[in-house]
Amino acid sequence: MSFPNVRNRRLRGSQALRNLVKETQLSVSDLVYPIFVTYGSNIKAEISSMPGVFHYSLDRLEEEIKEIVSLGIQAILLFGVPEHKDAMGTSAYEEQGIVQQATRKIKKLAPELLIIADTCLCQFTDHGHCGVVQHDPQTNKTEVNNDLSLELLVQTAVSQAQAGADIIAPSNMMDGFVQAIRSGLDEAGYENVPIMSYSVKYASAFYGPFRDAAHSAPQSGDRKTYQMDPANAREALREAEADVLEGADMLMVKPALAYMDIIRTLRDNFDLPIVAYNVSAEYSMVKAAAQNGWIDEKAIVMEMLLGFKRAGADIILTYFAKDAARWLS
Repeated sequence: MSFPNVRNRRLRGSQALRNLVKETQLSVSDLVYPIFVTYGSNIKAEISSMPGVFHYSLDRLEEEIKEIVSLGIQAILLFGVPEHKDAMGTSAYEEQGIVQQATRKIKKLAPELLIIADTCLCQFTDHGHCGVVQHDPQTNKTEVNNDLSLELLVQTAVSQAQAGADIIAPSNMMDGFVQAIRSGLDEAGYENVPIMSYSVKYASAFYGPFRDAAHSAPQSGDRKTYQMDPANAREALREAEADVLEGADMLMVKPALAYMDIIRTLRDNFDLPIVAYNVSAEYSMVKAAAQNGWIDEKAIVMEMLLGFKRAGADIILTYFAKDAARWLS
C-alpha cells in the first residue's frame, strides 16, 4: 500500500538527498560573536558563569581577534567593562572609553571585521540601569529619566561611530531611542552607519550570566518599567514598528530561545533583517549540561541555531559562534 506521505520518506533516503532538499541553511556568515573588553593589562579571565568566554584587556585582544577572523566570523558585538562608573555613565561616551579604545585597536588589527557597538549605559552607571536614574521627592519614586537618558545615549553612539564602529546597536529600550540616535548620527556625519536596534528586548531571567560578565546588574529595582513583559507578543509588533518608523536598519529579538514565535512574527511583518540574540543563560545552560555529560553539545547547539534561522532570523548573535564556526567548516 502506498500512503500519501511516502514522498517524505523517499526524500530522506540518504544524507546527500537530505542535503539537496534542505529548507534552512546555517552558515558562519550568519553569526556574530560577542566579546568583553576590560581595563588593565595581561588579562584573559574566564567568566565563571560562561565557560569558554573571557574578559580581555586591550593588550590581549589581538589573540582573540586573530582567532575570530581565522574562523571566518565576520562580525563581533563589542561590550566594555569600564574602569570607573558614575551616576551619568560618563565612561560610555568618553573619547578614551574602553569601547572606543577597543574599537580603534580592533580596526587596526582587522579592518575587515565588522564591529557592532552595544549602545547602553548599564555597564557604565554605578546604579546599573540603562539610563539616568532620578528620584522624585513628590512621589517618592526613583525612575529612569527617559529624555535625559536619550541625550547621553546619542553622545555614546556618536563617540562609538567616531572610534570606528560599523554598526550601532542600542540596547537600552528607552522610548524614542532609535529616532534620537539616528538624528544624532546623521548630524555628526555618520549617515551611513546602520542601527541594529534591540527592538524587542524582554525583561528576562535569561540575562543572569551576562550581568556577571558585564558587571551590569541593577543595584536596586529592576528593568521591568522599560523592558518588555515576557507574556506579551502583540506588544513586540508595536515596539518593532516604532523602530522601523524611527529609522532602524535591523530588528533584534532578545532573548531568542524562548521567543522563537516573536522572531517569526517579526519576520512575517517586516522586511528588514531580523536578528536573534542567543543570550548568556541560553549558552550557560547548554555548557553546564554538556560538562555533566547529559547532552551532545554540538548536536544541541546546531539544532538550536538552525531553529533560530528556521524561525526567520537572518543574523544570530551567539556565544557559540566560535564553536559553531568550527563545526560548520
